[in-house]
Amino acid sequence: MSDLVNDRAQQVLKSLIDLYIRDGQPVGSKALVEEANLPVSAATVRNVMADLEQHGLITSPHTSAGRVPTQTGYRLFVDNLISVQPLQGATLDQMKGLLSPETNSQHLIESASQLLSDVTAQAGLVTLPRREQTWLTQVEFLPLSDNRILVVLVVNDQEVQNRVIYTHRPYSREELQDAARVINETYAGRTLEEARENLLGSMASDREKMDALMRSVLEVAEQTFQSEEEGGYVVAGQTRLLDSAEPGNMMKIRDLFDAFNEKREILHLLDNCVRAEGVQIFIGQESGYDVLDDYSVITAPYQEGGQVVGVLGVIGPTRMAYDRVIPIVDATARMLSSALNSK
Repeated sequence: MSDLVNDRAQQVLKSLIDLYIRDGQPVGSKALVEEANLPVSAATVRNVMADLEQHGLITSPHTSAGRVPTQTGYRLFVDNLISVQPLQGATLDQMKGLLSPETNSQHLIESASQLLSDVTAQAGLVTLPRREQTWLTQVEFLPLSDNRILVVLVVNDQEVQNRVIYTHRPYSREELQDAARVINETYAGRTLEEARENLLGSMASDREKMDALMRSVLEVAEQTFQSEEEGGYVVAGQTRLLDSAEPGNMMKIRDLFDAFNEKREILHLLDNCVRAEGVQIFIGQESGYDVLDDYSVITAPYQEGGQVVGVLGVIGPTRMAYDRVIPIVDATARMLSSALNSK
């Protein structure tokens, strides 16, 4: 696409997108000449903008004489017109201090998600690490309200994972203690994959012939190990997306929040990034999910033990400061990898 527009047109496009990212308002030719210091007349800028619109790089909202970038325009901008510099100085030192290798893996994941949100002012996400071998050390269950159970899962002798599962009926503390005892006696020291395979075999048998304890064990174990198999992610700063939402787009924000809760679509997108190298950028419809049509996703994989075990990134409006966010995502992935490898 860059070879279809000349250097002057690219300069106008870059200036227009810079102003739109800064102000969030459609940009007119007068503003471009005055604020972007373009060395051409407003009439020339109008002609260039007409060419850019013809190429599908900018468009005119019905309510304004100004122009806004299209998804194609953003893609050209990101691929060819911005200069991304590695993070340095105080910002980098501050980020490093928040990802200490002295904390456990779960806390590192949560810290990385919060860090991404705080530094970029967008929603930060980090997928839970997926390792080839995860050994069950111990599990505990604590009853919550509304048929929910808090699962405290200790794996690989030291890593603690907390999650909430949903069951078909409420369970008493005594029932959950008995279920935990049976699961620990049966599965402790075995991989979670082995536990899942054994569980599938149990599910194939006649539950009606099981006693009450074993039926309880089966349900809570099924939910516990299913959660591990499906994976998940930690998200922070979803409400920051409200700051950039337009009044008419609240329904889209609500749909995105629902997607955060359901996790499936966003997790599938993030999982696809595991197989890619370096920073990946999805602008609007490039993600393949309708709920993200008005948003951009910037991701980078992180490693442990020389293997990619997860992905982190941010979700924000397409009108985001890409030149600032991209190096933050890249640096956070490198720092999280370093912290995990130092454990």
